Amino acid sequence: MREIGIPHPRLPLPEAGQRDDPAGFLAWLSDAIPMVEHLGIREMRWEGKGEGEQLVWQLSLTPNLNDKGTGFGGGLTAQSTLLGWCWTTLWLREHGFARDVVVAKATQRFLAPVTGDYRMTCAPESLKGPDSLSEQLQSRGRGRIALVQQLWSNDTLCLEARGDYAVLPTG
Repeated sequence: MREIGIPHPRLPLPEAGQRDDPAGFLAWLSDAIPMVEHLGIREMRWEGKGEGEQLVWQLSLTPNLNDKGTGFGGGLTAQSTLLGWCWTTLWLREHGFARDVVVAKATQRFLAPVTGDYRMTCAPESLKGPDSLSEQLQSRGRGRIALVQQLWSNDTLCLEARGDYAVLPTG
């Protein structure tokens, strides 16, 4: 049981140049943030290669239904924000950084109702984003990256979100 004001223990960093196991990270995340187990996340994985790579979640709509029987905007917003936090945290961990990440700014555009199970993707807004973040961390000990999340139900883009994620300095 989590206690207010007590940070959850961090996962040990993966071996240099390795990635966290997505299922293991998702299990840790469910312990660290209790609401995660209620978001309907069925799977988390990396998709694509190189600069076009993105973090992907497969989700069930049922836990996020609104009174109209479609996706609840507040829940979808929480998911998009958390997906960006996960992208940033996993990227940092892969590069040997155990750092705190916070969302600094987030916006969403709802484009169509979500009427079935769905997929959310997250990738840097700019292909240079990860390199810029790395340079910021090396030179200033902190940094920021802009990410874009998209929610797809079948072949319909239902939500597009953008978030700026800040990596806090140590100490």
